Amino acid sequence: MSNTFKQIPQGFKQTDIGLIPEEWDLKKLSEASEIIMGQSPPSSTYSSNGNGLPFYQGKTDFGNVYPTPRIWCTSPSKIAEKNDILISVRAPVGPTNLSFEKSGVGRGLSAIRARENHYLYIYYYLKKIEKEIEKLGTGSTFKAINKSQLYNIKIPLPPLPEQKKIAHVLSKIQRAIETQKQIIKTTQELKKALMQKLFTEGLNPATTGQKQTEIGLIPESWEITNLGSIVNFKTGKLNSNAAVDGGKYPFFTCSQGDFWIDDYKYDEEAILLSGNNARAIYSVKYYNGKFNAYQRTYIITIKNLAEYDYFFLKFALEFNLERLRIISIGTSTKYLTLGLLTNLLFIKPDITEQKEIAVLLKNIDSKISIYINRLNALKDLFEGSLNKLMTGQIRVKDIEFKIDKEKVS
Repeated sequence: MSNTFKQIPQGFKQTDIGLIPEEWDLKKLSEASEIIMGQSPPSSTYSSNGNGLPFYQGKTDFGNVYPTPRIWCTSPSKIAEKNDILISVRAPVGPTNLSFEKSGVGRGLSAIRARENHYLYIYYYLKKIEKEIEKLGTGSTFKAINKSQLYNIKIPLPPLPEQKKIAHVLSKIQRAIETQKQIIKTTQELKKALMQKLFTEGLNPATTGQKQTEIGLIPESWEITNLGSIVNFKTGKLNSNAAVDGGKYPFFTCSQGDFWIDDYKYDEEAILLSGNNARAIYSVKYYNGKFNAYQRTYIITIKNLAEYDYFFLKFALEFNLERLRIISIGTSTKYLTLGLLTNLLFIKPDITEQKEIAVLLKNIDSKISIYINRLNALKDLFEGSLNKLMTGQIRVKDIEFKIDKEKVS
């Protein structure tokens, strides 16, 4: 929880958590706020139909500012008020939300109520040190922090007007992040709806008509064949731990994320399909160039490019991910065998129509990619601003701007 410099700059002072501006205080969390340790009432008081107060315990929606209630409680013994900070204190330790309304707090959470300080300032500071709070957790079965550890967390406190300005700046960026997330979600839903229409009706449903097949409605002119007649399959050879931070080449695994490696084995155009996943949520990616692959990742190449298009294949596989989930085998980990994939019934439109459909969906993917890049830039801005504002490296005390009624969503 420290920021360090080689020597103390003018206007700063050394504290237990590092350097902070001279006029800031350093206090324990228990001095800056009231802390309510959660407690779970009898399960007979819970409901799933909105009866009682929203009730949170432990794993809330850590990706959002405000958690979404999944259960309610008619007689919670510990109560969080609106704008109280909710911090997870066991399995996991550290993740933080804000309470949108009066709610019950179970034993996996604590509610933090700002006293003479700004609630958003304290919230953002706890967000800044989430990883460091996590390290305080102890226990073999699951990690937890106790009341004393929570009470003794040190927090730097600027004067209240500066706290408000810091919170205002960060909440503005936070709102932009939430807006960008919603744009991405809406565009992804649009893509899903368009894929449903294109893969069941084609480009000209009024003139081509539809027919019922073993895999559902498709355009009258489209063929059904086995996927194995269209493509060749091979798998990667490496273990997943072969990934290298900052590697030179893409390393395709069964994860949705992106990984890198310093050596390549393949140099070709291909579709990469994950071959296993605990919940049968598989990823489909396109790549053309040098890459490497995990041993359970399928490297799919098209046999005849005059008959089938790579991007159409990618989107058609995306459209069929639910079918792949259903036919997966395995218990604790689901996986796709070569036999399942080879014999999978698959659509085969005319190559011209394939390419036209692929262009439409590629355009949406390009927009989603732009929106994701914007979101990542906003997240980087938030992280950088959070660190510098909370350590006094950037000061907002002398900046004059109107602070509206603050709302984080």
